[in-house]
Amino acid sequence: MTRRRLIIHGVLFALTAVSTYFVAGFWYAFPLMAILLCHEMGHFVMSRVHGVEATLPFFIPFPFSPFGTFGAIIKMKSWIPHRRALFDIGAGGPIAGLILTFPTIYFGLKASRIVPLGSFHVHGLILGNSLLFRGFEYLSLGPIPKGCDVMLHPAAYAGWVGLFVTALNLLPIGQLDGGHVLYALLGSKSARVYQGGIFLFALYAFFFNPEWILLVVLLFFFGLKHPPPIDDITPLDLKRRVVGIAMLLVFFCSFMPSPFPGLTKGLGGLVNR
Repeated sequence: MTRRRLIIHGVLFALTAVSTYFVAGFWYAFPLMAILLCHEMGHFVMSRVHGVEATLPFFIPFPFSPFGTFGAIIKMKSWIPHRRALFDIGAGGPIAGLILTFPTIYFGLKASRIVPLGSFHVHGLILGNSLLFRGFEYLSLGPIPKGCDVMLHPAAYAGWVGLFVTALNLLPIGQLDGGHVLYALLGSKSARVYQGGIFLFALYAFFFNPEWILLVVLLFFFGLKHPPPIDDITPLDLKRRVVGIAMLLVFFCSFMPSPFPGLTKGLGGLVNR
């Protein structure tokens, strides 16, 4: 890798660290950057293990958003040899990211506050919930009293964002991480699942939650096809099939049907519901 390319990766990483810092400070930026880096390096390391040429992660700063970033991507520059490699590369990122996401959520929630709902007025960003985040909330804080909610510590918000990003990546569609996992499990039969998945997702977006319409459009144009690996015949072993099913369960438990219900101006308070 050339020195110029390394400088580009470093500058993008630094800009993303700065843009996330301005969202909610150090205790948001540091754990979120660690989660994103761990996720992408999971893909990178598994690519190297299987002899697939891949770039280091390109971080994407985006200061004008609730997150301060659009995440990060790596680019694979050679063919994937077989379905085992496809599975390891696809699942390696989410698994590595979740290793940091789970403790970030737990300890971030421990540092969060339970406050009356009326405390936020119009200055709070109301966040949606998932089964997995709700479970961590119960483990760390116990039952939330009626008429109260949780004001998230910045680290808890970083964990929320990490789980949200993981859920998006695990959508079992096309060339997302979930699409890689599904193709490794089902081979060419996965195309029917991709089509059914995008159809159901589109129905939900258009009739129940327009927040998802842009993602549906992007997936429709770019995410429905999945190139096969060189060896598209040899099936996965039992261990990988079990992990693959577990990853799909993680998707269903971490997906947030409405991530920003009642979006309001400002980040004065991060309220989880």
